[in-house]
Amino acid sequence: MKPVAVDAMHLPDMTDAGLEAAMAVSAVDEYGQPRDGYIAAERALTIYLDKREIVTLMTLGTQPELLILGWLRNQRLIAALNQIKAIQVDWETASVAVTTYAGIEGLNERLSRKTITTGCGQGTVFGGLMEDLEQIRLPEVRLSQAGIYRLLQTLNEHNQVYRQAGAVHGCALCRDNRILRFVEDVGRHNAVDAIAGYMWLNGITGHDKLFYTTGRLTSEMVIKVAQMGVPVLLSRSGITQMGLDLARRVGVTLIARAKGHHFLVYHGAERIRFDAVPE
Repeated sequence: MKPVAVDAMHLPDMTDAGLEAAMAVSAVDEYGQPRDGYIAAERALTIYLDKREIVTLMTLGTQPELLILGWLRNQRLIAALNQIKAIQVDWETASVAVTTYAGIEGLNERLSRKTITTGCGQGTVFGGLMEDLEQIRLPEVRLSQAGIYRLLQTLNEHNQVYRQAGAVHGCALCRDNRILRFVEDVGRHNAVDAIAGYMWLNGITGHDKLFYTTGRLTSEMVIKVAQMGVPVLLSRSGITQMGLDLARRVGVTLIARAKGHHFLVYHGAERIRFDAVPE
């Protein structure tokens, strides 16, 4: 896989302020005995865009710069990397300062249209993203049942923070049976935004990729994956009606309840070769 060329001269100046995803704690079990373990970290990070407070995200904080980069793109607030001068994360103030070269045209209007989504910790979608979906058309990618099973086995080995501490969601960008990028966070919307930021920063297209999430396949997930140009969405959880409706509109293959040898294809079953039907 060759990423799309990105001009390094136009990349934003970014901090590298990732923190640990889990924290050691002690608890008392049902026998009244102390037990040491881990819990998922949860940190507030407020976005300031050209010194204007925009929104506060709740995150593990492992890849905050990529999270902010992907969030800005998925919200359609910034269209090109060369618009961004810097992304500076400061955990002492729990804030990130995003500086652009020329400001954002029509920012007030975009921020006035806000939808609180069903994402864990509540995700937020700004502007007329629903209307923008009408312009998206995704390629039809063919899958095999055997390939889905191999990918699920590989993905099962990557839920590191969940196995250690619980209380997180994982998302992955995949191609064939390989995981290109895996991110865990307290909300699935944060994890998908971090992967979107990674793709944007590295010039990676989504046309031949598959996106996996441990969370529900909601309208928010379908919108973000469609904007990333990824035609297949896979989850071990369920779906919502609006998520299914949007997948049908833009052509996202929607596979849910995927665990072990079980899965349900809610849209795009004709694109899957059933070559490993369980006995």
